[in-house]
Amino acid sequence: MSLYVPRPRVSLRDWCEWTGNSWDKVQAVVGRSFRQPAAYEDAYTMAATAVLRLIRNYNIDPRNIGQLALGTESSKDNSAGAVIVRGMVDSELERQGLPRLSRQLEVPEFKHACLGGVYALKSALRYVAFDAQGRQAIVVCSDIAEYERGSSGEQTQGAGAVAMLVEADPKLFEVDLANAGSASDYRGPDFRKPFRRHFHHDYGKRHPRLHDFPIFSGKYSTFAYLDEVGQATDAMIERLGVSDLDFLEGASGLFFHRPYHMMPLQALAFIYARALARAPQPNAQFLALCEQAGVAPDAVIQECRNQPDLFGEFVRGGSHAEAAQEPHPLTTKLSGIVRKSAAFQQLLATRVNLGTDWAMELGNLYTAALPAWIAAGFEHALEDNADWTGAKLYAIGYGSGDASEAIPLRVAPAWREAAAKIGFREALAVSTDLTREQYEALHDGYNVELDVPPRDQFVIARTGDTYEAAFQDLGIDYYDYAR
Repeated sequence: MSLYVPRPRVSLRDWCEWTGNSWDKVQAVVGRSFRQPAAYEDAYTMAATAVLRLIRNYNIDPRNIGQLALGTESSKDNSAGAVIVRGMVDSELERQGLPRLSRQLEVPEFKHACLGGVYALKSALRYVAFDAQGRQAIVVCSDIAEYERGSSGEQTQGAGAVAMLVEADPKLFEVDLANAGSASDYRGPDFRKPFRRHFHHDYGKRHPRLHDFPIFSGKYSTFAYLDEVGQATDAMIERLGVSDLDFLEGASGLFFHRPYHMMPLQALAFIYARALARAPQPNAQFLALCEQAGVAPDAVIQECRNQPDLFGEFVRGGSHAEAAQEPHPLTTKLSGIVRKSAAFQQLLATRVNLGTDWAMELGNLYTAALPAWIAAGFEHALEDNADWTGAKLYAIGYGSGDASEAIPLRVAPAWREAAAKIGFREALAVSTDLTREQYEALHDGYNVELDVPPRDQFVIARTGDTYEAAFQDLGIDYYDYAR
């Protein structure tokens, strides 16, 4: 694995001072900082930089790569995607006197909100398993999470890319695709980026620059996240043939999609509360927690059998925010008490702690958020000299709109050597803290001169503007490598 994050950094402590928000609350719920892409960056430059680092760090032969899969929801082109990344990487490899990527290279792009990267990974796994004939695949997840200034999502912005080499003989972790759990359901106005928003007269007046701000409903989206992640986890547990509690107790590490720090903790508490409710016999811990939460144990057990129609309830209630109803009110109330319990805190300390603190510096990376946390976890485990060989890990991805994947992983015997080359800390160390004026100007689409110019990364060199009958490159970016 390899990581790239943009140099411009926004301290959330500073942001709280600028905006009047509570630093204590933002730090506990969201994290400590996020990265802002410079004017010369996009999802493709970040992806290409991560891929080039992967090839160099692991001494990969580009001629042996048979698939380059891009997962993103930040595409700037409705026709091409991964092949743009390929073009940049080829150009720099050639300049360095190295072979270009194989001409027999598949270049698919995968889109489903934040889950596109997991779908890209599943494609690469299937490619290597069935028709690679000894070749390898590269998956790169690259995204820019941006929200309107002043919106409830502003503090959850971020940008970055993670590249992964997929091969038949994995060095970092094995993926148990046969026991993965999938779930999806249509959730209407959950979290969307409809093109038509750009043509609305009020929207256009408020946001004149090129941007990718989503249309979202925070409360409804949280309900969707918890419900779908629970469904995918249930599907995985059923395939594994274990109980909910055995799954949690047997895990050495649990990694979730993390749009912000608290969301994975809410999801895990929700899963843990249901695990207690689904035990063959209600145990003392479950009964005590139900009493603290003021909920009837039998009612929680019954609720865990429900299959809520979240979007149907939304439509029947009317097309406005108040129509979003909590689909698991008792379990959610119980999970709030669970999060404070000693048993749950022990679960966090032993199965969720690795990489969590580092991930709080990233912000939301959309498709790259889950693999970035996994990368942080491996590098953190290496620093802590953790005994992870053969350990069972679980990656639970999510994409709004609505879909989730829960996938078992097993740490490979040679993981230490591979983890030492990820470069997570090294990537985070390259940063320039933005002032309020710089952040707002960069966010609003203006070119901001940074103290340190770009280095060792791909950049947008210029954008075409020819629109003639015989030749057109209007809006097409041309790229270069800043050395």
